[in-house]
Amino acid sequence: MSKLLQKPANGHQRHNITPTSAGWQYVGFAQYDLTTGEQLTCQQDGRELCVVILTGRADVTVGEQCWSAIGGRDDLFADQPPAAVYVPAGEKAEIKATQTAEVAVCSAPGTGNSGPARLIDPATMSQEVRGEGTNTRYVRNILPETEPADGLLVVEVVTPSGHWSSYPPHKHDRDASPAETLLEETYYHRLQPATGYVHQRVYTDDRSLDETLSAEDGDVVLVPRGYHPVGVPHGYTSYYLNVMAGPLREWHFYNDPDHEWMLS
Repeated sequence: MSKLLQKPANGHQRHNITPTSAGWQYVGFAQYDLTTGEQLTCQQDGRELCVVILTGRADVTVGEQCWSAIGGRDDLFADQPPAAVYVPAGEKAEIKATQTAEVAVCSAPGTGNSGPARLIDPATMSQEVRGEGTNTRYVRNILPETEPADGLLVVEVVTPSGHWSSYPPHKHDRDASPAETLLEETYYHRLQPATGYVHQRVYTDDRSLDETLSAEDGDVVLVPRGYHPVGVPHGYTSYYLNVMAGPLREWHFYNDPDHEWMLS
């Protein structure tokens, strides 16, 4: 199996991707399935966190601050944004599920200068539609570059049946702002119905990296570099959560010139 395709584990911790396990420098991603009353403590020295309540509800406590029963989304595919909490580098987040909850913990190197911890209110989370025709997808900006953080960028995307996403193919693997920024990225894939899959290709111009992966419900795809489009087969709807980070907290991408013509 490709090293870029990560299958979920059994138990309450489904994923635990670290810079060491991924073989890169910046992005970390963990995902947990918590039963009602189950508790989780997250703290990483020198790394900031974004705790996303994907479904269900949870209490999240950071220091003296506590946000009670945040979340409430029953379904990842509901027309409803998630709740999230930003946690500055080195601070401890305590999470307690007040009902069955799916929780993502996104991380990146941090200095602690973007604090204090705060609730990312679903009511103020920006949403947008990208693309047109069978390139249409629906985006919720959980932690965009317009909101304070040291390195993290977090976004979720719903792509309809038969559509393409992250398309035309684009990349962000050069530290050359403002033309392009170097950002590692994870894709946490979910499907509706859950028996489905998507195809994701990860490739570079020189094809030194060129893999086409079939990601199933609950899989994570690592994008260390290169273009990375996603195709959704007929009959299924795609959800993915993206985590990005790099040396500069800006998202500037470069389209594959062979396919950029379609934008005009």
